[in-house]
Amino acid sequence: MQNKIWLSSPHLSGKELSYINDAFEKNWVTSIGENIDGFEQDLKECLSNHHEIVSLNSATSAIHLALVMLNVTKNDEVLTSTFSFVASANPITYCGATPIFIDSEKETWNMCPIALEESIQDRISKGRKPKAIIVVHLYGMPAKMEEINEIATKYEIPVIEDAAEALGSTYKNQACGTFGRFGILSFNGNKIITTSGGGALVCHNQEDKNKAVFLSTQARDNAPHYQHSHIGYNYRMSNIVAGIGRGQMEVLPNRVEARRKMHEFYVELFRNINGVEVFSEPTSDYYSNHWLSAIIIDPKTTGKNREELRLAFLDDNIESRPLWKPMHLQPVFADAPYYGGKVAEELFDNGLCLPSGSNLSDYDRERIATVIKNFFS
Repeated sequence: MQNKIWLSSPHLSGKELSYINDAFEKNWVTSIGENIDGFEQDLKECLSNHHEIVSLNSATSAIHLALVMLNVTKNDEVLTSTFSFVASANPITYCGATPIFIDSEKETWNMCPIALEESIQDRISKGRKPKAIIVVHLYGMPAKMEEINEIATKYEIPVIEDAAEALGSTYKNQACGTFGRFGILSFNGNKIITTSGGGALVCHNQEDKNKAVFLSTQARDNAPHYQHSHIGYNYRMSNIVAGIGRGQMEVLPNRVEARRKMHEFYVELFRNINGVEVFSEPTSDYYSNHWLSAIIIDPKTTGKNREELRLAFLDDNIESRPLWKPMHLQPVFADAPYYGGKVAEELFDNGLCLPSGSNLSDYDRERIATVIKNFFS
């Protein structure tokens, strides 16, 4: 059996251990320390120095904190992309609120501005004005943030920007994660950089950062004893984990470049295969990190489907994965309202994520190309 080619595996720089060892030597094995401060500063500089960063134990925690800070509570409604991982929607339910799912548009696969405005108008007509909008940058592709923000501003609804997959991506030269009232980043093991597990909340000012740090460290009041006047959470990133992040941030541009080269590899590979579309930026306004490269297969043209290709990869010990199953089709959200057409459903039926890691070798690419060429021959 050949070695496994993973969809997106961790890719360490070799420098992470120096930051981790420093934390051990100084005995900062806790949720405060130089690595946390340094990692947050690195991220701030990456996002053009105009925002404040709070490092947390996951992107899911970051979404939950953003909702809490926007006072989302029981019986509220929050609009969010249906075409995403479940972590975009779950925190809405943590608050006792109801997720309202919005279909994708075909160009970026992200939240459709037309369906978004229709949903807002309909909820308002029912006396149920949404409390927030969570928009996702899928697979690193920026959403249509200009249109979405115009709608959000028109109806005075704050935006939470889920850029968990989009560190290093930009829309009209502005970093993803900086368009909304709050931004979300992820450093899970499969992301473009990793801290093994972790996330961050992007804030617009120091006041929001201070509040987020307070809530994420059990909301302890300023007193010599343990006193609590608010409900808090144990969400802060550890100084050890942040050390991994500091080592990873040093190579982020290289990781983005490698992922984008994997996308170019697939564009060239499928150039002469009719009925297969590689997920790419619609215009020069969009710059994707191409965290995951993905394709759409037209069964009518190719006589093949994405599940058959997935199994062909599996036979050669290569991991691939169907695109996200829309949230409005998930059993856990069967009763949630949904607005839009069938775009997300068709993407799920016909789409496949391909191996995209920044650590793939030329031999790995040869194996991938051989499977694809044999499958479509």
